[in-house]
Amino acid sequence: MKKTVSLVLGSGAARGNAHIGVIQAIEDHGYEIVGLSGCSIGSIIGGVFAAGKIHEYSEWARSLDKVRVLRMLDMSFRHGAYIKGDRFFQVIEEMLGDAPDIESLTIPYTAVAVDLLNQKEFWFQKGSLINAMRASSAIPSVVAPVQLGHRIYVDGGVLNPLPIIPTVSAGADYIIAVDLNGPAQELTTETLVAKNNEPEWWSGFKGLFSKNRSDEEIEARNLSKAGPESWGRLQTINMMFETMQESLTQYKLAGYPPDLLISIPKDFTSFYEFWRADELIDFGYEVTAKALDDLASPKESYHSFPKGY
Repeated sequence: MKKTVSLVLGSGAARGNAHIGVIQAIEDHGYEIVGLSGCSIGSIIGGVFAAGKIHEYSEWARSLDKVRVLRMLDMSFRHGAYIKGDRFFQVIEEMLGDAPDIESLTIPYTAVAVDLLNQKEFWFQKGSLINAMRASSAIPSVVAPVQLGHRIYVDGGVLNPLPIIPTVSAGADYIIAVDLNGPAQELTTETLVAKNNEPEWWSGFKGLFSKNRSDEEIEARNLSKAGPESWGRLQTINMMFETMQESLTQYKLAGYPPDLLISIPKDFTSFYEFWRADELIDFGYEVTAKALDDLASPKESYHSFPKGY
């Protein structure tokens, strides 16, 4: 009989592609995922998996390059220069076919968002899957908030970047959580591109959308070579958000530690580098495979990977 897993997929924008590799490794090792909760990008990939479309999503993610990522960014300067997200979710809706409700998914699923007006965490466990994904991934000051009825929702990472509690009721053999804001470290895995080959930081928010700039002109100085004055609003907001999420995650883990924690270092990729899906998927698979081998012969009550292998 297969061992069962309740899977928790955290927030972290482009690093969320590692979730795909984690899921593939869990299934390849003979485990059955019987419960799933997600926040932000975790709610999206978790929802796609629960709807049976993770293979299609993986192929699409691997196909993205810088130009296709830029074309996904549909700005609304009329409403505060937010990214609307319509183009991205159009792809998701086409992938899923008839827009499913959460109740129709093959496994229990929870998307965590924040009810902004009432200032509290909100769990989507029924209703439109697309609406739940959009509400859970509305990054403050970057992606437009989502209004559903009389409520306004933003990214669940504001209060709970690693939502473990919703998966407990599944009664699985193991709870496995994937933290995309893990401690920065130098990795030796061959899936990580050398630092001097990383894509350079893009020079300012408006530069992303200039019609008259070439791809080379859109790119600017690397963060490792430039100070905060060159970051721009988007980078500054994201670094603040990631700092907050890392601290919140530690509180959540202390209160309810999972059986296994997959920790993706926050310096693996920048939050916007969706074109590096190949590396992230492969890394997520590799580190999870090693972690599951260790979990099969447990020596500790709580496991966290990677450990600098």
